[in-house]
Amino acid sequence: MKVRSKVWLEKNGELVLGAGKARILKAVAETGSLNAAAKKLGMSYRHAWSSIRAAEQRLGRPLLVRSKGGPKGGGARLTAEAARLVDRLALLETETKAFADKKFKELFKR
Repeated sequence: MKVRSKVWLEKNGELVLGAGKARILKAVAETGSLNAAAKKLGMSYRHAWSSIRAAEQRLGRPLLVRSKGGPKGGGARLTAEAARLVDRLALLETETKAFADKKFKELFKR
């Protein structure tokens, strides 16, 4: 038996950033494109775009800086705030897991 936990960020009771949206943002940072990120993650562009757009609307500010397509194609990169949110969420997840594991051992493995 083991303990499991999930961490996500909400604003006004609505999901802003969790593991799924963070994966999309990380993939955008790696690929330089929302379309390439969606392909890498095996999801539709529409789903990825909808997910990020919902987070941006709930936050009231952009998470991606987009450039329009052309001969070389368009692209996207994370805003400084998006990068900070992704990094801090990862740290929060790590620390939450460590705390939950420690408490689990204290309470259930006596």
